[in-house]
Amino acid sequence: MKKIFLAMLLVAAVTAVAQTAPAPAQPAAAAQTAPAPQKKEIKDPAEYNAYVGAVEQKDAAAKVSGLEAFLTQYPNSVMKEDALELLMGAYQQTGNQAKTLETAQKVLSANACNIRALALLAYTKQAMAVAGQSSAQNFADAGQFGEKGLQCVQTATKPDGTAAADWDKLKTQTTAIFNGAAGLSAFQAKDYAKAEKYLRAAVEVDPANLLDVYDLALAYLAAGPTEDDVNGLFFIARASNLAQGAGKDQIAKFGKSRYTKYHGSDDGWAALLAQTATTTLPTAGLTITKYVPPTPAEQCTDLMKTKKVQEMSFAEWQLCLSEGTPADADTVWSTLKGKPLQMVAHIIGIDTSSKSATKLTLAGSSDDIDAKRADIDLTMSAVIPARQMPKEDTDFQFEGTPVSYVAKPFVMTMNDGALLVKSAPKPPVHRKPAAN
Repeated sequence: MKKIFLAMLLVAAVTAVAQTAPAPAQPAAAAQTAPAPQKKEIKDPAEYNAYVGAVEQKDAAAKVSGLEAFLTQYPNSVMKEDALELLMGAYQQTGNQAKTLETAQKVLSANACNIRALALLAYTKQAMAVAGQSSAQNFADAGQFGEKGLQCVQTATKPDGTAAADWDKLKTQTTAIFNGAAGLSAFQAKDYAKAEKYLRAAVEVDPANLLDVYDLALAYLAAGPTEDDVNGLFFIARASNLAQGAGKDQIAKFGKSRYTKYHGSDDGWAALLAQTATTTLPTAGLTITKYVPPTPAEQCTDLMKTKKVQEMSFAEWQLCLSEGTPADADTVWSTLKGKPLQMVAHIIGIDTSSKSATKLTLAGSSDDIDAKRADIDLTMSAVIPARQMPKEDTDFQFEGTPVSYVAKPFVMTMNDGALLVKSAPKPPVHRKPAAN
């Protein structure tokens, strides 16, 4: 974008010089020719000389001084907008950003649709926001100038003395700036559909602009799994090719991760990187197969092909009994029902109200442990002695016999519970010291 912007200023400078007002004294023969389109003309010789003297200054600082003096002396000049435009460019050449922006606003006061001033403001506000200067406000300002510029480009007329090719080039370049600023502003506001619209238009004009390409990729990918993911993956690969240094590896790593998530593996990612090194926009036939994860029922079926029921974890039993096909659930339950199982679960609650047996509610799967939700109702075979009573929110080793279950929300009922206690360590042997 910097190259485009500098080119824009060069076009502006050339055009402005070409628009220098004609000398006030005109040959009498001119009246005999066919009427020409009305042009701006300074009729006062002193005003004319002041304007030309300022415009023809080669040094930027001298041009600033001359144009400021001209505008002070002739505030209502027919060349006011042109002088302000040149002054804006001169301040930009001196590196005085504050004065450049201030003058651009004055240009817009003279002509609210001056596309050079709008482009300068859109570009500079975006650059300031990207650099972290009042980011939210500058992003918003850049977006407003960008959208205004896109409207004005549609109705802008070629200035007198400007070559048609230069005018077309300026409109193309400023349109890219306007779309980029509007798109990035929309992205920051999380209006991803709007960001896609503007950023795609900007990238189609300038496909080597890393900032626009990268943000376009993020806009496509931000809304989650959609049909735009293929475009997002293309442009994130493209951004990786455009990036330099450490950023290149970081973008590639992110892109590969998103590609793998979408496709199910990284197969094809290297080919996409190679393609986007030379291809600037997605081709009509570009496709990336979307990975569709197996349903819980399919996961259970696949699991039972590789594991015996007795070897499964409690979470895997829960998966098959709550989400599996009727046949798979019956197979798992027929294997577990009435068989004593030894396992570890997390204590959610302890009920000691019964004088015949202690009852515990437990969480056996990691998801239910995290959610503090019971998925096992265990009735012990007797009351747990006070000295062996476990505490809530601790792990509990036990043996229990499954007798029934509810599929959703899943709860397995187990009876004949028994504590599984590790053998107590042997007391240390104390020997008397040997006699001397």
